[in-house]
Amino acid sequence: MKNKGYILVFLTALISGFSIFINKFGVSLANPYIFTGLKNIIVAVFLSCLLILLKDFKILKRLAKKDWFLLITIGLIGGSVPFLLFFKGLSLTTAAQGSFLHKTMFLYVAVLAAVFLKEKISREFLIGALFLLSSSALILKTVPHSFGKGDLYIVLAALLWAGENVLSKYTLRKLSGRVVAWGRMFFGSLFILLFLLMTSQISLLGALTPNQMVWVLITSLLLFGYVITWYSGLKSVPVSKATCILLLGSPITTLFSFAFLNSTVVSAEIFGVSLTLLGLILVLGGEYVSRKVQKYVRI
Repeated sequence: MKNKGYILVFLTALISGFSIFINKFGVSLANPYIFTGLKNIIVAVFLSCLLILLKDFKILKRLAKKDWFLLITIGLIGGSVPFLLFFKGLSLTTAAQGSFLHKTMFLYVAVLAAVFLKEKISREFLIGALFLLSSSALILKTVPHSFGKGDLYIVLAALLWAGENVLSKYTLRKLSGRVVAWGRMFFGSLFILLFLLMTSQISLLGALTPNQMVWVLITSLLLFGYVITWYSGLKSVPVSKATCILLLGSPITTLFSFAFLNSTVVSAEIFGVSLTLLGLILVLGGEYVSRKVQKYVRI
C-alpha cells in the first residue's frame, strides 16, 4: 500500500511538471481569479461525478459534523484563500522569486507535521532539505535578495497550503483520497465564487472566449489528475516526504522543455536537477542507507 502511495505522489509530481510546461502554450487570461475559480468549479464537478460513479456519495451522508468541518477548512485554507494571496503576490514580485518562495512550502510542512502528526524529521531529511533548497535556486536562477509585500503574500499562501496538507493528512486517516480531494475543490470553489461575488467580478465568468474556455478545460483535466493522485497517494505517505517529492516538478518541466522545445539547458540547471535527485534520495532513503552503513562499520 505504501509503495502505491509513493507511485501516486511521483505521478502527481509528473503531472505538476507537465502542467507548468504546457502552460507555455496556453491562452493567457487577464484575471487569474476567474481562471482559478473556473478550474476549481470544473474539477469539483468532475470529482462529484466520480463520487457518484463509484457510489462514494453514500459516504458523505454518513460524515460526522467534525468531518464536514475538516473538509470545509481544507477548502478554505487550501482551495481558495492561498490562491488569492499567491496571485496577488505574483503581481507584486518577480515570477522567479515568487516560485522560489512557494517551493519553501515543504519546510513548513515538515515543521507542522513534526508538531501535529509526530512525523520524524531525521538528520538525513534536514541535509536533503538543504540540497532541495539549493536545487530550486539553481533551476530558477534566483536567490531572494529582498522581501516586499508581494513576497509576504506568497509566503502566507505557502504557509496556508502547508497547513492544508497537514490537515488533509490527518483527515485521510478516516476519509478516502477522493472524498478529501472533493472537499478541497468543492468548498474551495464556493469560497472563490463568494470572493468574486463580493468584488463584483462574477460577471467576468461569462466573458471568456472559446479559446480561453478550451484552455481552461485542458488545465482543469490536469488539475483533476493532480488532486486525485495527490490525495490518494498522501493517504499512505508521510506528508513531509510527499511534499518533497513534489519538488521534482521543476526538473520535469526542464526536461520537457529540453526534449520538445530544444531549449538550452545550462550547467547550473543540470547541477540543480542533480541536487534535487540527491536531496530526494536523502529524504526518502537516507535513514535506511545510514543504518546499513553503520551496520557495515560495526562489522
